[in-house]
Amino acid sequence: QVQLVESGGGLVQAGGSLRLSCAASGGTFSRSVMGWFRQAPGKEREFVAAMRWTESTDYADSVKGRFTISRDNAKNMVYLQMNSLKPEDTDVYYCAAGPSDRWTSSRRYASAYDFWGQGTQVTVSS
Repeated sequence: QVQLVESGGGLVQAGGSLRLSCAASGGTFSRSVMGWFRQAPGKEREFVAAMRWTESTDYADSVKGRFTISRDNAKNMVYLQMNSLKPEDTDVYYCAAGPSDRWTSSRRYASAYDFWGQGTQVTVSS
Protein backbone atom coordinates (compact mmCIF):
# COMPACT_ATOMS: atom_id res chain seq x y z
CA GLN A 1 0.00 0.00 0.00
CA VAL A 2 1.51 3.30 -1.12
CA GLN A 3 0.65 6.47 0.76
CA LEU A 4 1.10 9.84 -0.95
CA VAL A 5 1.12 13.28 0.64
CA GLU A 6 1.28 16.43 -1.47
CA SER A 7 2.50 19.83 -0.37
CA GLY A 8 3.54 23.13 -1.87
CA GLY A 9 0.29 24.50 -3.19
CA GLY A 10 -0.79 28.07 -2.62
CA LEU A 11 -1.73 31.40 -4.14
CA VAL A 12 0.52 32.93 -6.78
CA GLN A 13 0.19 35.70 -9.34
CA ALA A 14 0.08 34.93 -13.04
CA GLY A 15 3.60 34.44 -14.37
CA GLY A 16 4.85 33.15 -11.05
CA SER A 17 6.14 29.75 -10.01
CA LEU A 18 5.34 27.02 -7.51
CA ARG A 19 6.90 23.67 -6.76
CA LEU A 20 4.66 20.86 -5.62
CA SER A 21 6.11 17.97 -3.67
CA CYS A 22 4.75 14.48 -3.13
CA ALA A 23 6.12 12.24 -0.39
CA ALA A 24 5.58 8.52 -0.91
CA SER A 25 5.72 5.77 1.67
CA GLY A 26 5.15 2.04 1.41
CA GLY A 27 5.24 -0.03 -1.77
CA THR A 28 7.99 -0.07 -4.36
CA PHE A 29 8.21 3.62 -5.15
CA SER A 30 11.29 3.39 -7.32
CA ARG A 31 9.52 1.06 -9.80
CA SER A 32 6.26 2.99 -10.00
CA VAL A 33 4.91 5.38 -12.55
CA MET A 34 4.32 8.69 -10.78
CA GLY A 35 1.80 11.13 -12.13
CA TRP A 36 0.34 14.53 -11.45
CA PHE A 37 -3.28 15.28 -12.22
CA ARG A 38 -5.49 18.27 -11.56
CA GLN A 39 -9.18 18.70 -11.07
CA ALA A 40 -11.60 21.59 -10.90
CA PRO A 41 -14.98 21.29 -9.16
CA GLY A 42 -17.47 19.45 -11.32
CA LYS A 43 -14.86 18.41 -13.87
CA GLU A 44 -12.98 15.19 -14.56
CA ARG A 45 -9.48 14.71 -13.27
CA GLU A 46 -7.04 15.93 -15.93
CA PHE A 47 -3.62 14.56 -16.72
CA VAL A 48 -0.73 16.98 -16.15
CA ALA A 49 2.53 15.01 -16.17
CA ALA A 50 3.97 11.56 -15.54
CA MET A 51 7.36 10.05 -14.96
CA ARG A 52 8.53 6.46 -15.17
CA TRP A 53 11.23 5.04 -12.96
CA THR A 54 13.50 5.02 -16.03
CA GLU A 55 13.07 8.82 -16.03
CA SER A 56 10.91 8.88 -19.15
CA THR A 57 8.48 11.79 -18.90
CA ASP A 58 5.23 12.88 -20.50
CA TYR A 59 3.33 16.15 -20.30
CA ALA A 60 -0.06 17.46 -21.25
CA ASP A 61 0.16 19.91 -24.14
CA SER A 62 -1.26 22.66 -21.94
CA VAL A 63 1.73 22.55 -19.58
CA LYS A 64 4.56 21.43 -21.86
CA GLY A 65 7.49 23.82 -21.63
CA ARG A 66 6.20 25.34 -18.38
CA PHE A 67 6.01 22.40 -15.97
CA THR A 68 8.72 19.88 -15.09
CA ILE A 69 8.22 16.60 -13.27
CA SER A 70 11.12 15.05 -11.41
CA ARG A 71 11.67 12.38 -8.80
CA ASP A 72 14.19 11.45 -6.16
CA ASN A 73 13.99 7.70 -5.64
CA ALA A 74 16.40 7.81 -2.70
CA LYS A 75 14.01 10.12 -0.84
CA ASN A 76 10.77 8.65 -2.22
CA MET A 77 9.78 12.08 -3.51
CA VAL A 78 8.26 13.36 -6.73
CA TYR A 79 8.07 17.04 -7.66
CA LEU A 80 6.22 19.25 -10.08
CA GLN A 81 7.96 22.53 -10.86
CA MET A 82 5.41 24.93 -12.31
CA ASN A 83 6.63 28.07 -14.05
CA SER A 84 4.86 30.80 -16.01
CA LEU A 85 1.65 29.98 -14.23
CA LYS A 86 -1.65 31.07 -15.74
CA PRO A 87 -5.07 31.60 -14.13
CA GLU A 88 -6.30 28.53 -16.01
CA ASP A 89 -3.80 26.42 -14.04
CA THR A 90 -5.94 27.00 -10.94
CA ASP A 91 -7.04 23.58 -9.67
CA VAL A 92 -6.53 21.00 -6.99
CA TYR A 93 -3.40 19.03 -7.90
CA TYR A 94 -3.08 15.34 -7.09
CA CYS A 95 -0.08 13.05 -6.97
CA ALA A 96 -0.64 9.46 -8.07
CA ALA A 97 1.28 6.18 -8.25
CA GLY A 98 0.73 3.17 -10.45
CA PRO A 99 2.45 0.07 -11.80
CA SER A 100 5.24 0.66 -14.26
CA ASP A 101 3.73 -1.69 -16.86
CA ARG A 102 0.88 0.78 -17.44
CA TRP A 103 3.25 3.44 -18.74
CA THR A 104 2.92 2.65 -22.44
CA SER A 105 -0.82 2.21 -22.72
CA SER A 106 -2.44 4.38 -20.12
CA ARG A 107 -0.16 6.78 -18.26
CA ARG A 108 -2.45 9.71 -19.13
CA TYR A 109 -5.53 8.12 -17.61
CA ALA A 110 -6.47 8.40 -13.96
CA SER A 111 -7.64 4.78 -14.01
CA ALA A 112 -4.03 3.63 -14.53
CA TYR A 113 -3.05 4.80 -11.06
CA ASP A 114 -3.85 2.82 -7.93
CA PHE A 115 -2.85 5.28 -5.23
CA TRP A 116 -3.65 8.97 -4.77
CA GLY A 117 -2.75 11.77 -2.45
CA GLN A 118 -5.28 14.08 -0.83
CA GLY A 119 -4.58 16.96 -3.21
CA THR A 120 -3.17 20.45 -2.83
CA GLN A 121 -4.84 23.65 -4.02
CA VAL A 122 -3.08 25.86 -6.54
CA THR A 123 -4.64 29.26 -7.21
CA VAL A 124 -3.24 31.61 -9.84
CA SER A 125 -4.53 35.17 -9.76
CA SER A 126 -4.63 37.39 -12.82
